[in-house]
Amino acid sequence: MSIPVDLAQLRDEAAKRGTTAFLVTVTADARPHVVEVMIAWEGDVMVMSAGRTTVANAAERTTVTMLWPPTAPGEYSLIADGTATVEPGDAGGTVTVRPSKAVLHRPATDDHPATRPGCTADCVPLDGS
Repeated sequence: MSIPVDLAQLRDEAAKRGTTAFLVTVTADARPHVVEVMIAWEGDVMVMSAGRTTVANAAERTTVTMLWPPTAPGEYSLIADGTATVEPGDAGGTVTVRPSKAVLHRPATDDHPATRPGCTADCVPLDGS
C-alpha cells in the first residue's frame, strides 16, 4: 500500500538525520545495491550524485528506497520509497528521487529496550495524520 508523503514532514525527519542517507537500487540480477549519498532537496524531490552502477540500476529499475539509520540506539530509522530519474554523467550521474511513501521504523522485539512489551510492529507511517 502506498501512503502519501507529507513532504514537509519527510524533509523535517530527514533533516534530523543529516544530509547523508543510503540509496538502495536493484541490480539486473535482482540483488540490492546500497550506496551512501549526500542529499539535496529541490522542491519535493531529493537530488544526489551517484556512481555508474547506481545510475544504471536506477535508470533500468526506477523504484528505489532511501534509508536514514537511527541516530541513537532505540531511535527510529527513516525509510522512504520513491521513483528515480537519472541524468548520466562522466563518472556516474545525478539521481533524482520523488518520494511515494515513508515510514519511521525500529525493531519490534520484546528484548529491545525501546520497544513496548508484546509489541509486534513498531512502524510509524509518515502520512501527515
